[in-house]
Amino acid sequence: MSYVAKVLQPGETLLCTAKLHWFLYLHAYFALALAAAAAAAAMFVERDPEFILLALAAIMAVTGVFTWLRAWTRRTTTELAVTDHRVIYKVGLFSRHTAEMNRNKVESVDVEQTIAGRVFGYGTIILRGTGGTFESIRNVADPLSFRSFITAA
Repeated sequence: MSYVAKVLQPGETLLCTAKLHWFLYLHAYFALALAAAAAAAAMFVERDPEFILLALAAIMAVTGVFTWLRAWTRRTTTELAVTDHRVIYKVGLFSRHTAEMNRNKVESVDVEQTIAGRVFGYGTIILRGTGGTFESIRNVADPLSFRSFITAA
């Protein structure tokens, strides 16, 4: 059972959920591509550089796999939701960080997108609440739609 489903209050309705963008995997895919390139290059060189290229390919493959697992864990353990009463943000597998803000206490919702973020549809959402509290949520897929659900009355 998800964290959001556990913390819903009686009569509270889930309006929207969001996920982190698949761009989290980009570093892992880059490392795996370098591993494949180094392994392919090892086929075309002589004896001594072949060992170096194969070692580099192995290091990059291990790095790529661990980076992919880290991104997968982050993406699957992050929950973003908007209900008719509040905004819920949870991240973490073993340790947990949660932020829940009543929608009527949200003063502003900022969306920051780089050029790549605008092209590929991801960005950072910054929730500012009354009393100066804020929560920054990075790499949200389709942040403009998520913002619309937060600010809708």
